[in-house]
Parts: sequence; C-alpha cells; structure tokens
Amino acid sequence: MPRLHEIIETRLPLQDTFAFIADFANSEVWDPGTVSSKRIGSTSVGAGTSYDLVVKVGRGTAPMVYTIETFEPDARVVLRGEGATVTARDDIRFEATADGGTRVDYTADIELKGWMRLLTPFLGGAFRKLGDDARTGMTRALVERAAAAGAADDSAAVDTASVR
Repeated sequence: MPRLHEIIETRLPLQDTFAFIADFANSEVWDPGTVSSKRIGSTSVGAGTSYDLVVKVGRGTAPMVYTIETFEPDARVVLRGEGATVTARDDIRFEATADGGTRVDYTADIELKGWMRLLTPFLGGAFRKLGDDARTGMTRALVERAAAAGAADDSAAVDTASVR
C-alpha cells in the first residue's frame, strides 16, 4: 500500500492552520488532485463529518466520500476516503512551532481496489507526484493565508517529502 508522507511548516498560527486543513471542504484549495469538495449537510466540522469530493484519476475524475474518523482540535484529524476504485486514510497532525507557526505532518495511505491493485507496483512515480503536488499546494495555500493574516515573511518550508 503506497504511503505519502509530507511535512510542512508555516507561520500561520496553529488554530488557523488546523481549522483550514481539517475542514476538507477546503481540499480543493490546497490539493491540485481535488477538482471539487463539499461538506455533506450543515454540520460543523468534527468526528463524523463527511465530504463529497471529485478527484483526478488519470485523465478523468472520480467521486469519493471522505469522513472524519478522529478529530482532536488543533492536534489531529484522520479522514477515511472511499471511492469505487480506491480507499484512502489521511492522518494529519498539527504542532505549534517555536515561532508561533505550525508544523503539519500529513500521511496518506492509499489502497487501490479490485483489479486496480495489480497496478500498485507500477504507480510509484504517480504516487510521488500526487504527494509532491499536495505538498506544494498546501504550502502555497498556507503561505497565502498567513500573508492575508499578516504573518510577516511566511516562507513555509518543506522539511520532508517521501513516498513509501
């Protein structure tokens, strides 16, 4: 099972970073692989909140439903995504940094379903690109939010990027 692991640091404060990333309705803002994302119902963000996403798959798109399984305010959010050909488990952890910013530790485990599982060994490059694009998009979105919030010279640095 491919694992994407990205670590991002931003000067955006912990509470703001958590609120933005934990609400997966915002994933289309920071994840280039997400075409659209909408919260299902009018519930507040927390355990059990679900989202309808349309994600890029190859040259097409596919619907997925993501549901928050674990919600620890300002610390951690875990989501499970289900689609016709893929399941995903995104575990996103947040930690305040000494400069008043935030460190985001994002791990996504992706599992292809059915006959698509046979392709997993050949898709390492595609999974790396997926992780790189998500890291780049999240970094950009957090830099923009920090700048809008007045955090001086936010140069969100990437510490680690890997696919296992």
